[in-house]
Amino acid sequence: MSDKPWGGAFEQPTDQLLEQFSESVSFDHRLSAYDVRGSIAHARMLAAVGVLTESERDEIVTGLSDIAAEIAAGKFEFRAALEDVHMNIERTLVERIGDAGRKLHTGRSRNDQVSTDFRLWIRDQIDHIDALLANLQRAFVHRTSLDESVIVPGYTHLQRAQPVLAAHYWLAYCEKLKRDRQRLTDCRRRVNQLPLGTAAMAGTTIPIDRQMVADELGFEGVVANSLDSSSDRDFALEFAYVLTQIALHLSGWAEEWILWCTTEFNFLKLPDAFCTGSSIMPQKKNPDGLELIRGKTARVVGNLQSLITLTKGLPMAYNRDLQEDKERVFDSADTVAACLELAAPMVAGAELQCESISSGIDSGYLDATTLMEYLISVGVPQRTAHELIGNLVATAMKKDCRLADLPIEEFQAAHASLDESVYEVLGVDRAVAAFRSTASTNPQMVAEQVELWKKKLQAEN
Repeated sequence: MSDKPWGGAFEQPTDQLLEQFSESVSFDHRLSAYDVRGSIAHARMLAAVGVLTESERDEIVTGLSDIAAEIAAGKFEFRAALEDVHMNIERTLVERIGDAGRKLHTGRSRNDQVSTDFRLWIRDQIDHIDALLANLQRAFVHRTSLDESVIVPGYTHLQRAQPVLAAHYWLAYCEKLKRDRQRLTDCRRRVNQLPLGTAAMAGTTIPIDRQMVADELGFEGVVANSLDSSSDRDFALEFAYVLTQIALHLSGWAEEWILWCTTEFNFLKLPDAFCTGSSIMPQKKNPDGLELIRGKTARVVGNLQSLITLTKGLPMAYNRDLQEDKERVFDSADTVAACLELAAPMVAGAELQCESISSGIDSGYLDATTLMEYLISVGVPQRTAHELIGNLVATAMKKDCRLADLPIEEFQAAHASLDESVYEVLGVDRAVAAFRSTASTNPQMVAEQVELWKKKLQAEN
């Protein structure tokens, strides 16, 4: 049998240049296990509706299972002349079992077949990446116990702003990752609709049972419109977007920790196992893992942009342009998974430089906002209080001292209502304890959130 895709209307063989240009098996072979699963489910359905005999069904299932085992063992030869993973598997099946194998493609097309395989692959990737995100959340939650009473400066515009508990800081990343996981869950629902049986673009006259296939493959439902099924890859773009958002969150975290590891900040020490040295400067410990996570985010962002551009003007229904979707999605999923696998042990093994943080925690007047809100609590309008405390900060800066070091006379000169009780909200410890709003860095509220996160992640385990 010729190593050419089936196509009886052609009078000339495919030009070798086009053959090389158009093949996709060099990358879509990653879908082989899913292609076999989908084909087995399809064969069982064809037997149930009378298109195949039970004997033919069993021949097909056995033949496909043997092929899957050979692929898993690395013993299967993929042929570029057969274009893609689907034709490679089907042609090999026909070569081995004859006409029963020729009946397998009844009621389907490569258009709905590839969409099915791709959805199955993405569904598994979603589950895998969700598990990696949960593992990273556990690493951050574990840090809350290690750094329970540590106060760090919070920043806006990369300028010192207000004091926050380190545990509050770690939980902020848990919340970001929680939303990433929610996006994956939402995406999974739309991915998990079966296109198989919509055929090339209009459906089939064969009385197939699509719901039977959906049930066997674990799909929640079937795609409702054959034209839509054949033409769209929005499920892949949505997955690529979610991966991009995850990468952006990881990149922001990496950037923050890169700064924290500098001599200038000296807030954090990374495990030596996740740093590299310099070829010329013997003292260097470079945070290359973090830098590469930040750098690889560009690949994920670029892949999403490529997919958007790829699909922006395609007419109904299937177009061969869609072959170009897989490499971009494969790369994004691989990249994000690798970043997450690296991130969790880095988070778990890092050490806050508590002495360095503590020695400089009073710099930057982190308690100024708390003092302003103290004035508000005794009846001073916010804008007035803002101006008064700004003047007090200017005075403290001239004296090169903390707000807490100013004499009571300075406070009373600023506003007559201020007395010795003002010192009860000054200093980072008191400032942190003074917070009252829900979701704030108040120690009791943070402790409650830590317990909620521990219970949530334990329940998932």
